[in-house]
Amino acid sequence: MRRAFGALAKAKTSDGAMLQIASAAHDMSLDALAIDLHHAIELDEIDIRFQPQVEIASGRITGVEALARWDHRKLGPLGADALFAAADRADLGIALSDHIQRLVLARALAWPEALATLRVSLNLTAADIARPGFATLFLARVDDSGFPRGRLTVEITETGLIADLASASTLLTELRGAGCRVAIDDFGTGYSSLAYLKDLPLDYVKIDKALVHDIGGSPRDRVVVAGAITMARSLGLSVIAEGVETREQLELLAACGASLYQGFLLSEPVGDAALLELVTRA
Repeated sequence: MRRAFGALAKAKTSDGAMLQIASAAHDMSLDALAIDLHHAIELDEIDIRFQPQVEIASGRITGVEALARWDHRKLGPLGADALFAAADRADLGIALSDHIQRLVLARALAWPEALATLRVSLNLTAADIARPGFATLFLARVDDSGFPRGRLTVEITETGLIADLASASTLLTELRGAGCRVAIDDFGTGYSSLAYLKDLPLDYVKIDKALVHDIGGSPRDRVVVAGAITMARSLGLSVIAEGVETREQLELLAACGASLYQGFLLSEPVGDAALLELVTRA
């Protein structure tokens, strides 16, 4: 994985006609990103984009997922994968997560009235979940920011849960009891997804974009997606479909019972001004 991210970073600086090999020779690329990341946090190069979440029945934007981007001064925009890979190499994972949380809360708090009812989904990392006392620390950060707990959704992925499902459940129960909502991301692709539905205090299930992509394929694909949505809804959970790119996908998801979607069909992740325009237009 480190080599792949290094190859990607190097490819972004090439003329586009070169094939970059993810070999050991490129390990230094990620090392260089790790060094740059120390300065990126200090120089405010980490930015936040917001991807709208849309209520299928009404077409109304009801929330956003906050996504980190690194506006690297040499390589240009880098996504969260490269960002957190560099953070892991630099042993800055927790510092980066703290920085992103503060950024998201401050940005959302400063929104104009037209955006003041939107829910904000914030991703927690595996390191966050494993931190002793994280719930108390996180809730204090939210309260200090002034952003309402009731408009905040914390998202977790399977990679952040496998190590200790019981501890994760305790943490999420505390956050949910304090007024936040909880979503499980990338649902439907992990081996223990059913255990998550049974054991975790969830409000939302986010259907993985790989399943969404396949829904327009064979009847078998549609049965799998419909089954995942039916299970979630039977437990009283709202279903958000990720990575929706076509009208056909949206119509099939709606027929299966999904209630919300996000994806390029409406918009890529955007900044505050573009988000305001989308909400006003909708």
